[in-house]
Amino acid sequence: MGMFLYLMIFAGSALMAYNIYGYLCFSRDVRKHGNWDQERRLFYLPTLLLVLFLAGYLMVGFFGKPDLIMAGILFGGSIFVFLMLLLIRRTFARIQENEQLEVRLAAAEEASKAKTFFLSNISHDIRTPLNAIIGYTTLANRQGVTNEEKTVYIGKIDMAGRQLLEIVNDVLDMSRIESGKLTLEPTRINLKTCIQEVSDLVRIQMEAKEIELSVACEAAHPWVLCDKVMLDRALMNLLCNAGKFTEKGGRVSLQLKEISAEEGAGRYEIRVSDTGIGMSQEFAERMFIPFERERTSTVSKIQGTGLGLAITKNIIDMMDGQISVRTEQGKGTEFTITLEFPLAEPERDDDFAGEAALSFEGMRALLVEDNLINMEIAQMLLAQEGFLIETAENGRIALEMTKASQPGYYDVILMDVQMPEMDGYAATRAIRSLPDPGLAGIPIIAMTANAFQEDIRKAEEAGMNGHIAKPLDVPAMRATLRHVLKKN
Repeated sequence: MGMFLYLMIFAGSALMAYNIYGYLCFSRDVRKHGNWDQERRLFYLPTLLLVLFLAGYLMVGFFGKPDLIMAGILFGGSIFVFLMLLLIRRTFARIQENEQLEVRLAAAEEASKAKTFFLSNISHDIRTPLNAIIGYTTLANRQGVTNEEKTVYIGKIDMAGRQLLEIVNDVLDMSRIESGKLTLEPTRINLKTCIQEVSDLVRIQMEAKEIELSVACEAAHPWVLCDKVMLDRALMNLLCNAGKFTEKGGRVSLQLKEISAEEGAGRYEIRVSDTGIGMSQEFAERMFIPFERERTSTVSKIQGTGLGLAITKNIIDMMDGQISVRTEQGKGTEFTITLEFPLAEPERDDDFAGEAALSFEGMRALLVEDNLINMEIAQMLLAQEGFLIETAENGRIALEMTKASQPGYYDVILMDVQMPEMDGYAATRAIRSLPDPGLAGIPIIAMTANAFQEDIRKAEEAGMNGHIAKPLDVPAMRATLRHVLKKN
């Protein structure tokens, strides 16, 4: 019986020691949670009392002669303190959870307000280019319109269509980012070439607005592994914003600088600066929040979804980079991006030799498309490049036409993806399985509105040699055709 009593005393002492440790951890967490400077001494008092209790337990255990009542009280007291501390910790955890839920609720409410504002704005932003497209089409179809006037109208229709495409791309990209479907696909690229290509894409718009665009590249190791599509997207967003918010006669600059290159990785800095209207410091703090736009009379006249900077920030974060901004109203804005990429071997000069000189004249293409309007547009664009065109309405017909042809009859198959009876992926796999290697090896290029990275990867997995996105961009289509046919 005596041994049992001592076991109870020492078990209670061990539990009380654990209680002291648990309380110290708990008080530390509480002090981190808020400002408790005035109550600091209150946190020390329970620690002192618990230590005195422990000392009393040990005194009884080592120097006293405990009876059953005393041992029961001491052991029960340790359990009671343990349960009280457990209850307090659970209560504190529940309070923290409620506070986090309140923060999330507030953030959700802010996001909801921003999306409501976005929906009211995007209705205007979508209708504006649509109104231009419909209006200038009506004007171009009037009786007595001269060729010069039609050329002007078509140019404005093209510009409005590209504005509409930009809005659609922003909304789709933001949706993919929020759903976690946006992924990186690194390939070997030349950063200098990437910078030059992006600047060339916006140079015409800048010149039309009489904005001076300067480009500078300082990189001893420009060849890296990077997702060029995503990097182009981020830089285009920044450059387009710079052009939008810079007045006539202003300046925009794009600079690439190599910071370091060691241990197989290069660190680079990209700066996009302008002499535009700048931003307020209040808006600069929230500019990367989706759907946010600065509420000023100047900005409200400029089209935009409020998604471009949010998309750019997400892309840079995915690349493990940093983006910062320095801005002042009336004096301009400068974005600084810092990125680190694995270094890559330079491409040989002859990797793409002869592609630019490749002629499509007399080549035969099988165009597989179920939409008559899309088929007509693609036929005319390909015919202008010199192709002889044959068509199929779905993958099953394309497969039968390929089987019935001789090797070398078709130089390329341009395959839509979503079609009735047999889709483009199934048709491609079936063609690749044909016993005749001359037919099975025909170059097949996806020509589809499924334009995301996962769609490109899915096309490659099905056996396709390239990917052309709709709506068709003629220079991009021409470059893809040359690249695929040159390799073939």
